[in-house]
Amino acid sequence: MTPRLVIAAPASGSGKTTVATGLIAALTAQGLDVSPHKVGPDYIDPGYHALAAGRPGRNLDPWLTSEELVAPLFLHGARDADLAVVEGVMGLYDGAAGAGEFASTAHVAKLLAAPVVLVVDAASAGRSVAALVHGFVTYDPGVRIGGVILNRVGSDRHEEICRAAIEETGLPVLGVLRRTGDAATPSRHLGLIPAAERRPEALATVDRLGALVAGSCDLRALVALAHTAGPLTAEPWDPAAAVTAPEGGPRIAVAGGAAFTFGYAENEELLAAAGAEVVRFDPLRDTTLPPGTGGVVIGGGFPETYAAELSANEPLRRAVAAFEGPIYAECAGLLYLSRRLDDAPMCGVLDAEARMTGRLTLGYREAVAVRDSPVARAGERVRGHEFHRTVVARGTGAEPAWQWSAEGPDGFTSANCLASYLHLHWAGMPQMATRFVGAAA
Repeated sequence: MTPRLVIAAPASGSGKTTVATGLIAALTAQGLDVSPHKVGPDYIDPGYHALAAGRPGRNLDPWLTSEELVAPLFLHGARDADLAVVEGVMGLYDGAAGAGEFASTAHVAKLLAAPVVLVVDAASAGRSVAALVHGFVTYDPGVRIGGVILNRVGSDRHEEICRAAIEETGLPVLGVLRRTGDAATPSRHLGLIPAAERRPEALATVDRLGALVAGSCDLRALVALAHTAGPLTAEPWDPAAAVTAPEGGPRIAVAGGAAFTFGYAENEELLAAAGAEVVRFDPLRDTTLPPGTGGVVIGGGFPETYAAELSANEPLRRAVAAFEGPIYAECAGLLYLSRRLDDAPMCGVLDAEARMTGRLTLGYREAVAVRDSPVARAGERVRGHEFHRTVVARGTGAEPAWQWSAEGPDGFTSANCLASYLHLHWAGMPQMATRFVGAAA
């Protein structure tokens, strides 16, 4: 059974990503094969984890998939690894709004029988950090906190005060990170800049974080703690067992490159298991779809940042507009398929106009398919996630894809296209991959 740790914190901004990415990099540098995971729907942190580990960063989200799939998906991702590091989301006990602990880091830690390392921002506290830690340890006895890493410690004296107070609670301090600019990663309107957009700089950042954690944390004690994880009775998730392979495998082109960096690894694995040949294309650089393309998938990312470059690639925009096979698009893909994004012409597949706003739309959604599409059937329920700062104005003839609130329907659908803001993890609804591959074939 794979040894494993969950890196959690009392609140967002405490340093989970710094510690988790640095720990993955430090252990990988010691020769361990580390499997990286992220609680929740976030795409950006797993990109840094993947750079640090040299293997895909994967998400564990009970809302998007199910409670029953968390352990199987973990075991699938951690296959043949020496150790797994799971980065939490928000504060340790923060879950889906209105659903108690559901989909929280604590929830996933219990599903994985994994010990938790609590990252505590000590910048503005001394002995009080012990009271904070004590509260988190005793709040839910089902969550086993095995140690603390202090972050943003200012001096030797500050470290002595915090360390002594926490050790009085009976928990070990497994690391102390000082206040430093070495841990900084560039951000913009939706959080960290994805690693794929700044690969050379991101690699340097990952190296710095690895060195920081290696020099500040007790790696041997952290590995020993990972080996105390409890047994899991689940079997690893198998994409081939979740789908039906149709006759004749089509070629499915998946958008990539700097503008389209969001996607769950399992979605592509399901497409391949359903019989597709999955190939990549970059809408910033490629002027045509890959030869023989039978279906197109355009996931999330930041087309607003690259709107001018995407618009300038007119040959590909025309090729996408003329494509007659099935198209599935999420968020960034929705914007790319619209007529315009702000002042930049896009593909014009959809009767829609998109624009940037200052308002963040964020949250889990439970949606119902309004009509049939290449992946869903009318009346079918799905669970997804929405995360954007854009709005799309629909034309009068546009048919909606989903209904999930009293505000009205969302997205666009037709016989050969589904495009919406909803991000979906197909492991929770593998029939979507089967249907899309079948439509492409």
